[in-house]
Amino acid sequence: MVKTKLKQKLAFASADIFGGGSFNIVNFLYPFFLAMTVGISPKWIAFVMLVARIWDAITDPLMGHISDRTKSRLGKRRIYLVIASPFVLISLYLLFFPYAFPAAGLRVVAVLLSYLIFTTVQTSVMIPYYSLSSEISSDYQERAAYNSYRLGFSIFSSILCVAVPGIVVGLFDDGAVGYQVMGLSFGLLFALSVLFTGLFAKEEISTPIVEAKLSVREMVKPLSLKPFRQYLGMFLVLQMSMAIMSGLFFFYVEYYVTKTQTAAGESGIVGMIAAALMFAMQIVALPVYLRMIARRGKTFAYRFGSVMWIVTALFIMLIPADVNPLVVYLLGAVMGFGISGPGLVPHTMYGDVVDAGQLKFKDRLDGQMSGFTNFINKIAQALGLAIVMFLIGLAGFQEQVPGEPAILSQPDGAMLMIRIIMAFAPLIFMGIGIMISFRYRIDSKKQQDIAEAIASGKGQGEDLLASLQL
Repeated sequence: MVKTKLKQKLAFASADIFGGGSFNIVNFLYPFFLAMTVGISPKWIAFVMLVARIWDAITDPLMGHISDRTKSRLGKRRIYLVIASPFVLISLYLLFFPYAFPAAGLRVVAVLLSYLIFTTVQTSVMIPYYSLSSEISSDYQERAAYNSYRLGFSIFSSILCVAVPGIVVGLFDDGAVGYQVMGLSFGLLFALSVLFTGLFAKEEISTPIVEAKLSVREMVKPLSLKPFRQYLGMFLVLQMSMAIMSGLFFFYVEYYVTKTQTAAGESGIVGMIAAALMFAMQIVALPVYLRMIARRGKTFAYRFGSVMWIVTALFIMLIPADVNPLVVYLLGAVMGFGISGPGLVPHTMYGDVVDAGQLKFKDRLDGQMSGFTNFINKIAQALGLAIVMFLIGLAGFQEQVPGEPAILSQPDGAMLMIRIIMAFAPLIFMGIGIMISFRYRIDSKKQQDIAEAIASGKGQGEDLLASLQL
């Protein structure tokens, strides 16, 4: 029984090698790749990110609607992971293809199209996968355990996708070739991880097909549930903070922390080590936050980690240029310990929120809720990256023009803007998340009451639902 449970947890967690890894490749490396290899200005990078989110506004809820109405031998969700797995490889290769058109406009169009393809494939994987997380177990603590495995896989993949892609690219004299090899290598890894979950994860909860017709009213119906809106709010600010910090991280390290080294044309691994330590500490912290959830609740764990993240981020304003790398390593490790809490908690909340939705709507709207969740995830990433790219562009950040001498330094104004954003973004956004968490009502007792009300099927859940809306 124990071995079976472990196999199930590993099979379920596998797909988040793609989820966490692709998140980090896009947020840490993609803006740097576009600016310094393809030669696109930060303002146009912001444009690409925002257009892609308009596309997601259509595809994400649609995919949730489709998966809720799917019937197959592999269930509602896993069939899409199996189908999408080969396209994961293709889309990541196109994402990091170094388009070298002479006209900047053509490069922007090519990048936009490749990014739209990638986000569409990502949608076809992550929305069913989010839904699967609420169906994998019906037990409150068991869900937390499943999702801790998932987050562990995600963070481990994040470490790989911060450190290894740069190493792969650096193996080639021509960075353009290096990015293509990196895209194929990680695309294959991601495709296999998604396929493994699709074939071998086994959901515990099996629900009938949702029969409601496709309409805007039906797709936005989950938003009428207050705990779902609160969950989305806490998830959105988390993802936006992470996207902002990761999108600026390598710019900050290259042109500020190792300023003199970069100006001399020398490459280093300070950024890779600091990022790896940050994500490694997130894995180390997971057992701590699981115990905290069991003893004090999910919202307490969310707030504890958020406060630690906020405090450590503020120290960025105190670090001088060319600081001893040990300072950055220490800061990254402590910050990673803090990020682990709010990073874990929304994943463990999702199944509880879906249960509350089933009590309210009499249908289990996993797909529609995961559609909004994935959309919010992408909106947060895109808005975070778009806003900061636009701001550093206004502050004078210089992109690499293909064929021109390498950019070895950045204006002081641009670097000041980067430091201000990295220091205060967690304070602003995670502060909002902390306030939302105080109003979230689903704890272990409430979740047990919800499960019993659903099982009884006698419709005595009105008072329980009213207590969640306070």
